[in-house]
Order: sequence, then C-alpha cells, then structure tokens
Amino acid sequence: MTEARVAGTKGVPREEREAQIIGAGTREFGRAGYSGASMVEIARQVGVTKPLLYQYFGSKDGLYLACLHRSGDKLTEAVAEAMARGGAPERMPLAVLGAIFTAFDQDRYAWKLLRDETLPKTGEIGAAAEDYRSRLDAFAEIGATELMHSRGLTARKDIEAIAFVWTGVVDSLITWWIEQPQETAGDMAARCARIMEKLFGW
Repeated sequence: MTEARVAGTKGVPREEREAQIIGAGTREFGRAGYSGASMVEIARQVGVTKPLLYQYFGSKDGLYLACLHRSGDKLTEAVAEAMARGGAPERMPLAVLGAIFTAFDQDRYAWKLLRDETLPKTGEIGAAAEDYRSRLDAFAEIGATELMHSRGLTARKDIEAIAFVWTGVVDSLITWWIEQPQETAGDMAARCARIMEKLFGW
C-alpha cells in the first residue's frame, strides 16, 4: 500500500480531509468546469480513493456544491466587508478588487465556479450559483450607483449598464490573473491601481 493511500484513508481527521478534497475539487472544477471535471483526478490530487469522495459528499453534485458554497461565501463576505468600510466612491472599485484578490490569492480557481457556463441551470446547483451571482450583481449596482451619483449621473439604465460592464471587467481581470501564478494579490491590486489611474484618473 502506498504512502498516499495510507494518508488518504487513516490518520487524518475528517474535517481536515474534507478541506483537502474541497480544495482539490475547487481547482479541478475551476480548471475543467462542472461538466469536464473528473472525480478520479480530484481523488488523485488528494491521495484518496474515488469511493471516499462519494462517502464524504454523496455525489459529484454534492462535492461541487460544497466547493461552490465555500467559494461564494468567501467572495461575497470579502466584497461586503470592503464596501462596508466605505470611503470615496471613486476608490471603491479598487477596494473591492483588492479584497477579491486577497480572498482568492491562494485559491484562484474558486472564482471560476461562480461563472461556470457548464453548470446545470436548474436544481440545487443552479439555484445556489444564481444566488451568489445575484448578490455580486447587487454589490456591483450599489457601487455603480454611488460612483455615478457622485459624478452627477442618475439615469437608472445607465447605472445598470455600468454595473454590467464592471462585472465583466472583474471577470476578465481575474481570468487573466489565474494565468499569472507569479502575480501576487498585492501585485495585481497595484497593477489595477496603475491602470485605473491612467484610464480614469483615479
């Protein structure tokens, strides 16, 4: 019996083993998407057997939900805390980006679980993903409203459009960041600050 197999079946507290599986599951689901992810690969990364994944989480859906809730809770809490600290409206976009980068610095693929186009549109997974996306969209609209009101723009549709664009910008920046493993959260926040200063004078 290999060392990995021993470590994967005995001597590791259940809570620690679940955390290891969720971490590996997040990377695999984020990399390959819900439809392309392999439970065999997740088990291999942790050094356990595939049946153990089902013993702990019941199904691929059960594991995905555990990964999704961990990622979604971490993200929405980080954004909420950044926005609750307040400050000048024009500084809020950078504050939110910095919070996201910090939250996901060691767990970058977590972001992808919230934007996975291969997810079921119905059922528990679809509902959970939609709930997190709705919360993030609401944060974006609040931030866009405060920023645009500070600039004298109050048209509802204009603000909705800006919030939509902002969500796409965040997604694109994090997607780029995932492919730059040498770029720390601090590096990425500083890069965004430089870019926004040149683009918008912030």
